[in-house]
Amino acid sequence: MADHGIPASYLTLQAGTPVFAAGDEQIGTVEHVLAIPEEDIFDGLVLDTPHGRRFADAPLVDEIFEQGVVLNISAAEAATLPEPSENPATLSAGPDDTVPSGLSDKLRRAWDMVSGKY
Repeated sequence: MADHGIPASYLTLQAGTPVFAAGDEQIGTVEHVLAIPEEDIFDGLVLDTPHGRRFADAPLVDEIFEQGVVLNISAAEAATLPEPSENPATLSAGPDDTVPSGLSDKLRRAWDMVSGKY
């Protein structure tokens, strides 16, 4: 294995840091880190590769060094990593979602009877 420097943290990764497959073949560079540092959550990396932008989920990151990141997958597997996507949509409730239905009325009455309120 090549010398990638001393072990480091995802908190120190910079854009442009080389990324290597398990066989030590460079497969791209770090584009950016997906993390919530305040909660010490590392979600993964967005990579710049010859195949375009790719997402490497945190469990695929084997080791992080000051001069490189090593994944635990082969170069062939890295080529098939998914493209990064938008964050999932958030759920929201509108006024129509709070309109009582016949079922919710029955359940509320049943709960009131069971709990002794009715």
